[in-house]
Amino acid sequence: MIRTGVRIAKFHTPEIIIGHGSLAEVPRAADGLGVRRLMVVSDRPLMATPWYSELCDRLRSSGLQVYSFTGVSPNPRAPEVSAALEHYESARCEGIVALGGGSVIDAAKGVAVLAANGGHILEYEGIDRARRPLPPLVAAPTTAGSGSDVSQFCIINDVDRRTKVTIIGRGLVPDVSVIDPRVLATLPPEVVAQSGMDAITHCIEAYASIAHNRLTDIAARSAIGTAWRSLERLVEDPGDAQAGLDMAYAALEAGMAFTNAILGATHAMSHPVGGLCDAPHGAINAVLLPHVIRFNAETDPQPYAELAEAVGVAAASSAHTTAERFAARVADLSARVGLPGSLTPLGVRREDLAVLSAHALADACMTTNPRQPTADDVHRLYREAL
Repeated sequence: MIRTGVRIAKFHTPEIIIGHGSLAEVPRAADGLGVRRLMVVSDRPLMATPWYSELCDRLRSSGLQVYSFTGVSPNPRAPEVSAALEHYESARCEGIVALGGGSVIDAAKGVAVLAANGGHILEYEGIDRARRPLPPLVAAPTTAGSGSDVSQFCIINDVDRRTKVTIIGRGLVPDVSVIDPRVLATLPPEVVAQSGMDAITHCIEAYASIAHNRLTDIAARSAIGTAWRSLERLVEDPGDAQAGLDMAYAALEAGMAFTNAILGATHAMSHPVGGLCDAPHGAINAVLLPHVIRFNAETDPQPYAELAEAVGVAAASSAHTTAERFAARVADLSARVGLPGSLTPLGVRREDLAVLSAHALADACMTTNPRQPTADDVHRLYREAL
């Protein structure tokens, strides 16, 4: 189905290398970018897996000088970006390899922004604030969901305001994304579920975005169909090689869709919750998404009716009813993979809703939501999700 949309389309992706064993291609990618001294950005849990040592060994065996920073938290904090920059500059690095999930890749992007532009990372909140070209960045994602390895987004936790800031810019798209589905085999099932629901949220928000185009629509519809069929299998068995490959492709396509179409109210509302409660981003999205679908469908149910068809939800007598069925099926999928059904278990309290609503309305992702909410609307959606 071809949808009407913006008259001028944009679609930007990095070089993509995907497949079992592709982690071996990272040294070649770094060398191709002219990098001889590089910093590997990762986190401590990954150091306990085979992938961190495999990557560093391969880089050193290729004659590259390798330094590392592994102090990244699940919701990367601004001080961590500053600390990583100190390591980068003291080692006189020329580029970065990010091995990890969305948090690690976002932290690496933050380092790249500051290495080229200076200042403090929170100064770059918003769109196109980083003007100077960034140093080379190779992303090797270890989850199937964030899409940060192909996106122009960087999400950083402002610890003072206890919210997340959204940094957007074309220069934040990594130069190369190396996607090796083998790394998914060592993920805990709850991380598989959280990252998978994040990818599904990317599909839905990109498809409904006011900035969508035919290319993003194709990617979003393909990705949601694949993720819908594969996520439960991978949660049940993270070692399922075919499910891992399928989810890796779904996350990739979802990332390509949302980085070009941007997102919507689910992400705009999710970011403040993550900053306030330090809760998993994908779990927050999974709670909020059905509520946002219903809210947006009140004015235009068609995108959601079309996505319902893509995942096999039977059409109802009206698009509005089909969209409602779709919202219910999204919530049901989230429950089946073990994620919470409300914000309360994630740490949100009723007294938090006013400040959460204010931060959500200011988030850059809200600008492309298909229905512009008022402060009362956002407050009500949060309240319904408690």
